[in-house]
Amino acid sequence: MYAIFRTGGKEYKVSPGDVIRVEKLAAEPGSGVEFNHVFAVRKHALTVGNPLVDGAKVTGTVVRNARAAKVRVLKYKASKQYRKTTGHRQDYSEVRINDIVGA
Repeated sequence: MYAIFRTGGKEYKVSPGDVIRVEKLAAEPGSGVEFNHVFAVRKHALTVGNPLVDGAKVTGTVVRNARAAKVRVLKYKASKQYRKTTGHRQDYSEVRINDIVGA
């Protein structure tokens, strides 16, 4: 059994028990979350929505909110003595998928 859903502008293929990293959610660790933008569900047969599957949802529990490793960005111009380094750390939430409800 699996489902394909969207959150944070990205699409994920999940099964019950999976732990995924999604864009940071406004939820505390231990709280439940629902994802309603479900594009496809497969239990016995594949059900594809047009564009969404009616009545389908993916439920999960927030495991933790954290920040990813730093990504360093280097700007460099040859012959001009120009170098600039910046960094970025993306916030994310880890979600454990509990159940897939749907057609």
